[in-house]
Amino acid sequence: MSRDPDYYQTVSLKLSEVLNDIGVNERMILKRRRSVLLKESMLTSTQRLLGENTSCFHFGSQSEGSTTTGLHSDHDILYCSSKFNVILDWSEWQPGRYNLLMIQDETTSPGYCLLQQLRDDEPLPIPTALFDHGPSRYLTVSRGKVLVKNTAYRDIANEGDVINGPATSWQGGPGFADEDRVPAYHCKSWPVDAQPWLVRQGIGRWPTEDMKRYCETTGCLVVPVSSKNGQNEELEWRISTSQAERCLVFNLNITQLRCYILMKMILKTFINPQCDGVLSSFMCKTVLFHCIQNTHSNNWQQSNLLACLMCCLTVLQNFVRQENCSHFIIPKNNLMSGRISPLNKLRIHEKLQNILQSKGRVLLEIPTDDLGTRLQMKINMGETIQYNATPGQIYAEISSLLLYNITNGISNKHKRLLKSMPDRNEMVYERLSDFTLTLTRMYRAMGFNSLEKSALKLLAPLLSSSLGSVIASHNIYTTHSISPEALSWFSVGLNSDVASGRLKLASALYCVGDMERAEFVLRNTEEKYDLNTVEPVCGCYDYPVYYPRQGFMHKCNTGNDEVIKHITAFCVRFLRCEICCVPKELQYEMFRSTQTNRLERDEIKDCWMDWAVVDSLPYLYFLQYKTYRALQRVADQQCALANLVTTIETEQNLGHRETALILLGQCMEQENQHIDALRCYLKSRNICTRNNAANVHICRLLYVLFNMQIPALN
Repeated sequence: MSRDPDYYQTVSLKLSEVLNDIGVNERMILKRRRSVLLKESMLTSTQRLLGENTSCFHFGSQSEGSTTTGLHSDHDILYCSSKFNVILDWSEWQPGRYNLLMIQDETTSPGYCLLQQLRDDEPLPIPTALFDHGPSRYLTVSRGKVLVKNTAYRDIANEGDVINGPATSWQGGPGFADEDRVPAYHCKSWPVDAQPWLVRQGIGRWPTEDMKRYCETTGCLVVPVSSKNGQNEELEWRISTSQAERCLVFNLNITQLRCYILMKMILKTFINPQCDGVLSSFMCKTVLFHCIQNTHSNNWQQSNLLACLMCCLTVLQNFVRQENCSHFIIPKNNLMSGRISPLNKLRIHEKLQNILQSKGRVLLEIPTDDLGTRLQMKINMGETIQYNATPGQIYAEISSLLLYNITNGISNKHKRLLKSMPDRNEMVYERLSDFTLTLTRMYRAMGFNSLEKSALKLLAPLLSSSLGSVIASHNIYTTHSISPEALSWFSVGLNSDVASGRLKLASALYCVGDMERAEFVLRNTEEKYDLNTVEPVCGCYDYPVYYPRQGFMHKCNTGNDEVIKHITAFCVRFLRCEICCVPKELQYEMFRSTQTNRLERDEIKDCWMDWAVVDSLPYLYFLQYKTYRALQRVADQQCALANLVTTIETEQNLGHRETALILLGQCMEQENQHIDALRCYLKSRNICTRNNAANVHICRLLYVLFNMQIPALN
């Protein structure tokens, strides 16, 4: 292979083709970025609605688009509260806020700082005498100053989360990336240690002056973690320029991004498994930045990819040899300081040397995304080798997972907002009204076609449907009618997705006795619900497995988030104050938990267990069964019942199968098929033993069977 005089160019072009085939191309990278930035905007908007003036940032490979399916990259979510004002100079002090003065002296490590708490009524230090009784959880006195501890948030975590330094780590289920949630404070000023970077210029004339000016406006973040060799383990805070780095990555060309991804694959395959994972993807990114700055820009072309990769690996090898990888923006911060043992240093050097000497042959051994196999086929080495997926299939799979993650995020945010509802019904109405009004104000304040507007348009319809249902429930209770106000909010929420908004309207119409209009809405919903395309989405808890439909994958591949309302179906949620909009068969779900069960529930993740929640498709058929029964349309009624049975048996992605089985059981009771009903309840209980209304139905039905003297199941 290497005897070809144009060897490097040939391999580079073939390698570029392979990376394009596995989704490392401009289109898919932009899709990845938009997906994560939408989630970032939705999370920030949700925080604001809940009264938490917090900005949320998704950093890492997912938001950069610098990943592949096989790399299984996680991402960091930084929660940045605006209550805190980190300042470099006393002139930046603001009244009424938690002002924190950034201190860097001979005791702080490069790229790290201490945070001194100041008074909020005047620009003066807090007197140390206030802490004579002893240090608090958040603050301590050191060197005559009141300093903020970096350990304050480490014991705040949800059940199932893992504390990992400053981060609360959450392991994602199938199709979901792992998350590290990190608290952070924002500083509007550009850090002192990074000032030289603004004027530094390399051969590549990169970053441009415009990029540097933008980066300077982002200021910096401080996160609660100390350096490896610092003298102040509980007091040092790391200065992060993640926002500036995101800008730099967003301005990389496709060859530079492919080079970065190849470096991460090499680390994952050849180096970190044998070297205790001491090299990070952030080091790879830093190496790439240094190489781009110090090489001519015309070098970074597809036909030169292999040479660019070899250049980056050579620089990485030199950094390891010197045990010094200078942070690109804050060069005094050595990313390798104290990380590499002598043994690992030797191992890494040998590994990199072998990779460099192979002139790219080792790439054939990379299993991630079948990269090696695909490259071997491209350059016609050896026999024909089969691999799992075509480029089109890979694009569709990536697109569907991205869109599914967005829709799951919408469902999660809706659940979180509903969880914040007060106990009193009239206060729920006020809070939901406030939410919708605030969303409208936020929407109008944003720029034309902004990403933030798209995020709000995804969140608003579900809240509108909830508000319409709350109003309608009160209407039905007091006047046995549905007011124009409720119908108006239902109308706004119809296009949240294919089904859930329409089903909430149909449910209210059924409960008020308007069967003709309920039947019309249900028929319209069934027409829109393409069984080959529409994917159920439930953010109540993680699915054990995810099986996307081919039609769903195709639609995701050809469109962006605007297709959500045409190809997804959220689960239908009813709060207790919506009980008059809920058929009696579903009302049991609101009272599924005994006192003992409640003690075993997770307060945050299991909040939906006090509501009635059901997947859209089984609820559609259940409502049709009930509506056609009321209209005495027996054939249609039996068809709906058959569809409900088929859905429960064949739909793999139901989030609330146990609830669907309970609804089916009650239909069977109404068909006088009591033994079949009991089987449904037992199947439901097998899925979920506790916090399941099936327990009530089993006891109730056994009592009925006993009195009817009908033999129970064997």
